[in-house]
Amino acid sequence: MDRLIFDSRNSQYKTPFGAVPCGRPITLTLFPPADCAGGCLVAHLEFAGQTLEYPLSPVSGDEGYTVTYPAPAEPELIWYCFRLERRDGSQVWLGKNGLCGEGQAACWQQTVYDDTLSTPEWFGKGVTYQIFPDRFHRTAIPDPTGMLGDRIVHQNWEELMEYLPDEHGEIRNRDFFGGSLMGIEEKLPYLKELGISTLYLCPIFESDSNHRYNTGDYDKIDPMLGTQEDFSRLCQKAHALGIHVMLDGVFNHTGNNSRYFNALGAYPSLGAAQSQESPYYPWYNFQEWPRHYDCWWGIHTLPAVNESHPTYIHFIIEGDDSVIRRWLRAGADAWRLDVADELPDEFIARIRRVMMEEKKESFLMGEVWEDGSNKIAYSRRRKYLLGRETHGLMNYPFRVSAMDYLRGGDAAAFREAMETIRENYPRPAFYSCMNMLGTHDNPRILTLLGTFPKEAPHTRTERAHYRMTPEEYHRGCRLLQTGAIILYAFPGSPTIFYGDEAGMEGYEDPFNRGTFPWGHEDRMLQRRFALLGSLRNNRLSLQKGDLHWLQAQGHGLAFARTLGDEITIAATNAGDEPVFMTFDWPGDLATDALTGQQFLAVDGKITICLSPLDGVLLV
Repeated sequence: MDRLIFDSRNSQYKTPFGAVPCGRPITLTLFPPADCAGGCLVAHLEFAGQTLEYPLSPVSGDEGYTVTYPAPAEPELIWYCFRLERRDGSQVWLGKNGLCGEGQAACWQQTVYDDTLSTPEWFGKGVTYQIFPDRFHRTAIPDPTGMLGDRIVHQNWEELMEYLPDEHGEIRNRDFFGGSLMGIEEKLPYLKELGISTLYLCPIFESDSNHRYNTGDYDKIDPMLGTQEDFSRLCQKAHALGIHVMLDGVFNHTGNNSRYFNALGAYPSLGAAQSQESPYYPWYNFQEWPRHYDCWWGIHTLPAVNESHPTYIHFIIEGDDSVIRRWLRAGADAWRLDVADELPDEFIARIRRVMMEEKKESFLMGEVWEDGSNKIAYSRRRKYLLGRETHGLMNYPFRVSAMDYLRGGDAAAFREAMETIRENYPRPAFYSCMNMLGTHDNPRILTLLGTFPKEAPHTRTERAHYRMTPEEYHRGCRLLQTGAIILYAFPGSPTIFYGDEAGMEGYEDPFNRGTFPWGHEDRMLQRRFALLGSLRNNRLSLQKGDLHWLQAQGHGLAFARTLGDEITIAATNAGDEPVFMTFDWPGDLATDALTGQQFLAVDGKITICLSPLDGVLLV
C-alpha cells in the first residue's frame, strides 16, 4: 500500500486531530523512506522560547516510526518538523514541504489551548443577523436638535446617502436616516421568521456619525436610536423570542468629539484635548499636545487610546459599573471587539474574565481578518484563541475563500483554506466562528457576485448610482443562494448582513449601507433564507455535527455534517455547466430539503446532477 510520509490531518499519522488542550498527549506516526533508520521530532514552543527534541520509536511490525509527547501545561503555539537519520549517517529534514536540507523544512503548526474555560454553545449553533442601526427601520423621522454634531436627517427613507467629500476633502458621515432601537424592536417578528438567534448591532452609543464607530459617550445610547430603557426593552423582547443581543465594542479609539477627548468642546466635562489636567489625558498618546496624537490609521477624528492605562481599564472593564458590566446588566448577551488586532492580549483577557463574572453564558467575539490562531499584529504573535481571550472570531478566511469559489475558483482551494482553519483552531473556537458573506466593511455580496468579472465604475458618483442589469441581478441571486447553502451548512454561526436576504446591492462604504428596502424586498431570496434558517435551527447535525468532505473539485463542492444517525449533505455547483456527484447514503431515499426533490439510493449510493449555479441540502 502506498502511504504518505506524514499527514497531520489524518488519524493514521496524528492523534488527536488539530488543536489540543493543555497537557494532552499527542501521538505522531510517520513512514519515511527505507534508507531512514530513526530520528527525532523537533518542536519549537514559540511563547516559551524553547526547542525540544523527542526521539522516534519504530512501529512494531511496520516500517514506520512514532512518537508521543505531552502538550505543554500552558497555552502554546508549537512549530514542529522531523530530523531523520539515514543509514549512511547523513541527516534529512521532513517538513510540510517534504524532505529537505537543514533549515529548509516548513513546520507544521500545533495549537495548544486552555480548555478549562467553557465556550457558550448558543452562538455557534444559531443564525446571526448584523444590523447597521441607522439604516434598518425607523418608526418616525427624528429631530436632531440638541444632538451631538451637525446632523442632517433624510426625510425620504429611500433617497441616496451623502457620499462626496465636504469642502475640506473629508467624508463626515453626518447624514442620518433615523433607524432606531424601537424600529428594530418592531421588526423582531420578521427576524424570528428568518430563524435569527443572535442580533449583532453595529455601535449604538452616542456619536456624531451615522456609523458610530467614533464613540462620544460609552454610557449613553445615541439619542437618535433611543434610550437605555429602549435598549433593555429590545433585549427583553428579543430574549422572549429566543434571540440574543451582541453589542459592538469600539475600545481601541474614541471620537475626537467625545466626552473623553472633547476637541470640539461639545461636552461640559474637561477632555484630554482641552487640558493636560483632564482625568482622560492619560488615555491618549500626544506627540505635541493638543494637535498631534496617535490615532487610528492616521484618521485625526479617531484618537487612539492607551488600553493599558489603569483608569481606562477600570472604566471599560473592571469597575463596578464598567462599560462591559453595565451593558450586560442592561440586557446584552455578547460583545464583539472592533479591531481586536489593536487591543492588547491582556486587555481582551480581562474583558473575558469580567464577562464570565457578570454573565457566565455571555459570548466574546473578535474582529480578526486572517487566521486568528497564528496572527502577528504589530510584531506580536496573538493569543486570541488559546482559551483565555475571545470565544470566537469573525471568519474572514471563510468569506474570502467562499467568494473565490463562487466567482469561478476551484472548490479544492475552499476546502484547503477551511481545513487549515479547522486544524489550527480549537474545536470550540471553530464551531464559534462568525461566518459571513457580506459585512458593513465590504461591498454588498449581491453586487460582488452579479457584476463579476466586470470592474466597478471608476468614480464614486457612478458607483453611487449603479444598479445591476436584470441579467447581473439574476446571476447574483443564483450565486447568493448557492453560497447561502454553504454558509448555513458549515460549522460556525451563519451571519446575514441586514438586507442581503432582501436583495440589497451597492459597492463600498457608504453604498453598502443603504436603508432596508421595506415593501420592495426580493421575496424569493427572503423565503430561501427563512427556509435555511429553519433548517439550521431544527437539524442538530447543522448546529454541531462533525464535518466530512465528500467532493471538492472544479466547480463542485460537497460536504456532510453528521451527528449520531442524523446526516445532512450540502452540495453546490458554482459553475456554468452541470456537475454529477455520487455519495454513500444510509437509507433508501435522500430528499433535498430546499425543493422537496427526492433521490433514490441504489446499492447504498445516490447520484445527483447539479444544475449550473445551484445546490441541494440533502436530508
